[in-house]
Parts: sequence; structure tokens; C-alpha cells
Amino acid sequence: MVDKIFKAMVVSEQNGEFVREIKERSIDDLPNGDILVNVKYSALNYKDALSATGNSGITRKYPHTPGIDAAGVVAASNNNLFNKGDEVIVTSYDLGMNTSGGFGQYIRVPAEWAVKLPNGLTLKESMTFGTAGLTAALSLYRMESLGLIPTQDELLVTGSTGGVGSMAVAVLSRVGYHVVAATGKPDKEAYLKKLGAQSIIHRQEINDTSGKPLLNGRWGAVVDTAGGNTLATAIKSTKQWGIIAACGLTHSIEFKTTVFPFILRGVNLIGINTEQCPMQTRADLWKMMASAWKIPNLDAISVECSLEETCSKIDEILNGRITGRVVVDLDKT
Repeated sequence: MVDKIFKAMVVSEQNGEFVREIKERSIDDLPNGDILVNVKYSALNYKDALSATGNSGITRKYPHTPGIDAAGVVAASNNNLFNKGDEVIVTSYDLGMNTSGGFGQYIRVPAEWAVKLPNGLTLKESMTFGTAGLTAALSLYRMESLGLIPTQDELLVTGSTGGVGSMAVAVLSRVGYHVVAATGKPDKEAYLKKLGAQSIIHRQEINDTSGKPLLNGRWGAVVDTAGGNTLATAIKSTKQWGIIAACGLTHSIEFKTTVFPFILRGVNLIGINTEQCPMQTRADLWKMMASAWKIPNLDAISVECSLEETCSKIDEILNGRITGRVVVDLDKT
């Protein structure tokens, strides 16, 4: 029998400020959905931190429980796709934004939001990947669909110590790409090389302010988590027929470029959005992350914390002090 009372982070507005508290909630308060999931692990993402600080572009109504990632066990189901006891992964869609999320021990969601945990992954490992890993995997999938293959060409990953960046470095290195990691944290060189980066550059090297429409072509491909002038610099320094996957905005939501890289070098710029990734593609990507794309040193990318400890981790990620992934153990005290 399911215990109706569970523990969750609740963000509420109090006297004009948004306050994070660990409180008891009732399953009866959860939204309608096909499956009730007992969440065992979640993960901290930048979007969660925004939701936890009252960002109206992420979450419209408070009180609210953030957490766009969740992995756990089906506690009840009224859909024939899932049975009680199935281990599942739920990421993206509206989870943790305007639907009560993974920073609670239970979620209730539509069946079409869930993926069965593939063989080869544990629930904890799936949250080490989480949305960040899915984003990195989708970037690789989309670039390879345009013909990218491992060569001696350098593949640039920007924001490489963040969640998506770390995952991109590790996954791309795992499958044979020559990865160059860009970071503003030179003290993380050993960390990035452990993930598989062949060389490290400072992020200022990809912050060109010359105004030139084209630079010498260096990159065969780019996974960009930064946006802004970082993305603009990457575009104009990508080689002929190179491919850029744009999947983040840690630098800026805006960038300025010209058409020259596209019409003179045939550079391809593709957008990466996991939130509405088709379910079949999503399931295929999770299977790849459990097998050929599985990172052998997953523990090197993550730290584990309790739900209570997540409150302070939110401040750290907002201030750029998080390296890699933070996995939240919902049963840890």
C-alpha cells in the first residue's frame, strides 16, 4: 500500500521572496496522470534552480516542487504501457516546471512522459545522465544524422565543466571523437582529461571580438552550451561542412553573426531541444546511453546529495560553482 504522505521540496512566495522548504505533501495533491512513480533519484539542473528562485519564465504558479528529472518505480498505473514495479525514467515535458517534479518522493504524470529503464543502467546512473546526458546524446545523434563521423578533426565543447558540457565531453570521447574542452575554470583540467578531453582551452579563446565575419577554420564540429558571442565565434571558426549543435545559453540568449560561414563554408547550425524530443528517439537514446554510449567513469561526473542538501546546491549552480552533475537521492537523510 502506498503511503499517502511523502517528502518534497516546496518553493513558495513569502513576503515577496521565494523560499525553499522540505515539507510533507500528500499524494492526493499531485496532478492527474496515468502513472504514480515513487521517485528514488533526481538530478539538479540549471532550469531547476531557476524554478526554485521564482523565475516566471519557467514556473508560473507557486507553491511548486521543482525537478525536471526523475527516476523511480511505478507505484500505481492505469495505463497498459506500465505495470506496478516497473523502473522508469521521466525527464523533460512539463515535469518540474508547472507539474510537480522530481524533488519530491512521488510524481504523477502522463504515461507518454515515461521511458522504461533500459538494461545496462541503474536508476542512479540514469539520473547521472538525466536531461544533461540526454541533451548531449541528442546533439551527437543529430550531428551524426548529418554525416558527422569520428575523424582527426577537433570537436569543440563549450561550457565543458557544466552538466551538459561534461556529458558531451565524456560521451563524444567515448565514441572516438577528438574533443577540445573550453572552460573558464583552468583548475578543472584534470577533471576534463579524465572525462576524455584531448586538450583544454580557455573560454576566452572562443570569444572573438575582432568583428571579422570569418576566422580560420579549426573545428570539425561544436557542441555549444553557451550561446552569445561564444556561439558566434564557434560558427565563424568552424571548418567547411562543419556542424554546430546549439543546446544552451549560459553566456547569452543573443548572438550576432553573418551568413558567410553558411554560404561560403556550408556550416550547419542545428538546435537541440530535449523537452519535446519524439518518444521513439528518446527511448533509442536511453538505450544507447545504457550500451555503446555509456560512460565508464560516471561517478567522476557526479556528486550525490540528499533532498535537504539540494537547497544549498541550488545556490551553487546559480553562482557557477557546480562541476558536472548533482544527483539527488530522495531516500537519503
